[in-house]
Amino acid sequence: MRLFQNSGVPGSFLSRHRAELQSAVTFKDRIARFLHQRYGALHFLAPVLDGEETAFFTNGDDEILQRMWARQMGMSRRASLPEILLAQMEFHRAEVFYNLDPIRYNSEFARKLPGCVRKTVAWRNIPLPMADLSGYDLVVCNSASLLGGYLASGWKAAYFSPAHDPVMDEYAGNQERPIDVLFAGGYSRHHMKRAAVLEAVAGLRDRYRIEFCLARSRLTRLAETPAGYLTPLRKYRRPRDIRSVSREPVYGRDLYALIAKSKVVLNGAIDVSGEDRGNMRCFEAMGCSALLLGDAGVYPDGMRDGETLLAYSSPAEAKELVVRVVNDWSRYARTAEQANHMVRTLYNKRSQWSEFCRLVNCL
Repeated sequence: MRLFQNSGVPGSFLSRHRAELQSAVTFKDRIARFLHQRYGALHFLAPVLDGEETAFFTNGDDEILQRMWARQMGMSRRASLPEILLAQMEFHRAEVFYNLDPIRYNSEFARKLPGCVRKTVAWRNIPLPMADLSGYDLVVCNSASLLGGYLASGWKAAYFSPAHDPVMDEYAGNQERPIDVLFAGGYSRHHMKRAAVLEAVAGLRDRYRIEFCLARSRLTRLAETPAGYLTPLRKYRRPRDIRSVSREPVYGRDLYALIAKSKVVLNGAIDVSGEDRGNMRCFEAMGCSALLLGDAGVYPDGMRDGETLLAYSSPAEAKELVVRVVNDWSRYARTAEQANHMVRTLYNKRSQWSEFCRLVNCL
């Protein structure tokens, strides 16, 4: 199978790693540097991570990267990013297109693929009612409720899971965990449930070491300056406890290293996620042997409350569980170790690739 996998990368990641990425002089070198950082690696298929000749990987929204390839291939400087992505598939003689960014490269794009592409698969695990993925042969995710919606829309859909990144093994054995609670993700008052939990746990900052890695919007950055406090922008300021424990977002290996220094990784679904759980943070926390503290819901196989994670049903309970775990860490460290063994066993890259091949062969 000649695989072509497309992903996307946030601007904040590119900014954080600008110096390292900009020193790359070829497309292949920039891709290698990106993959080394492991951002998104739970979703990257084994042939990509193993550097197999039959696999081609790119970030179709990284304009510097894509134009680097286009220049090397002698393409016009006026070529659009979709045109470059199509040319890459034709160059690779791709047979299967696996797209992690199907909103940018949507059904209209999927219908323009070169003739060598026989089968198309899109990953989409975020609710977006107006999205049209009908141009793909198969839509996959690990959310049962979303899959139900996809099937109701007339799309062919199937369950597919992220997988443990073996590089996490370099971090999982760390025994020194000075950070009591870590949260990495988005904070918004629009996601009221998550915001309430974060605010409750941040209230423990005088007793425990708590770190939240939060991306800030431009308006929030302005609002949290002294001048911003005196303007209407002050409504974008985060609560004092949240600001006091916040730091800049981290990704990939930097996040792995931070999780490996943490006892508890706090997780919380956004309000539109329904009862389904199992976002990347679950796999990252367990993969680096921190204890996952997540909101109650339907978790993937092996992720069980009281056995491989702890679940809370309210902000008050989340706060109570943090106190319990930190004050008896030697006990709960064993739960984290059990979770690490589970995720390495049930969700390894070999099994993920085997399942992907099975799904493609059934199309």
